[in-house]
Amino acid sequence: MRIALFITCFNDTMFPGTGRAVVEVLERLGHTVDFPQEQTCCGQMHFNTGYRPDAVPLVARFARTFADYDAIVTPSASCAGMVKENHPVLAAEYAPAALQRQVGELVPRVHEFTEFLTDVLGVTDVGARFPHTVAYHPTCHSLRGLRLGERPYQLLRAVKDLELVEVPAADSCCGFGGTFAVKNADTSSAMLADKTAGVLATGAEVLCAADNSCLMHIGGGLSRQGSAVRTMHLAEILAATEGGAQ
Repeated sequence: MRIALFITCFNDTMFPGTGRAVVEVLERLGHTVDFPQEQTCCGQMHFNTGYRPDAVPLVARFARTFADYDAIVTPSASCAGMVKENHPVLAAEYAPAALQRQVGELVPRVHEFTEFLTDVLGVTDVGARFPHTVAYHPTCHSLRGLRLGERPYQLLRAVKDLELVEVPAADSCCGFGGTFAVKNADTSSAMLADKTAGVLATGAEVLCAADNSCLMHIGGGLSRQGSAVRTMHLAEILAATEGGAQ
């Protein structure tokens, strides 16, 4: 199986370690992962802020860059959702028939990381060890967009020596939402306060999720409160092994 890593521009810029963790886990499971250098933004920012026609060249670039791969794996539920749900919408509205066909053929091969592990590879135990108390935050895109459901929990429960604790009102939004946090700062801050209170109530050492954007938002709120709770992408926990977990 030819597997490509779609790192996303946010992770590539801010959290490159998450991409390395994805590759480490997949290689541990016996797979080779390519990183197409031509990849760039999926167009989510353009789409969500109303610049839909401007996102079409990015849709075309994505389809062209990843056309030859059997699976395109990304550690971002948000960007996976953009490609799977909105690339077909943009292609149908603005693109010629050839690109519509390309997008239609490619989308079924795009997978969020935990979905790829459980649904495509059929794996829940990736051989990880992480001796810490961990809480999982189901981000809006992973919960309501991709409907990942139990997949992340199944993977975390299989990690050796990991104690999984539940965040109160776990399904509530953290208040990030890309430009929502900028345009609606007061509302965003109130939602963040509720989320950080829930995280702190768990007593967890680490908060993880399938989206670094939400973790960055929550982590900022925790840091301002002087909390020692760390935020880590779920892939980084799955990449931790005996002797290497910190």
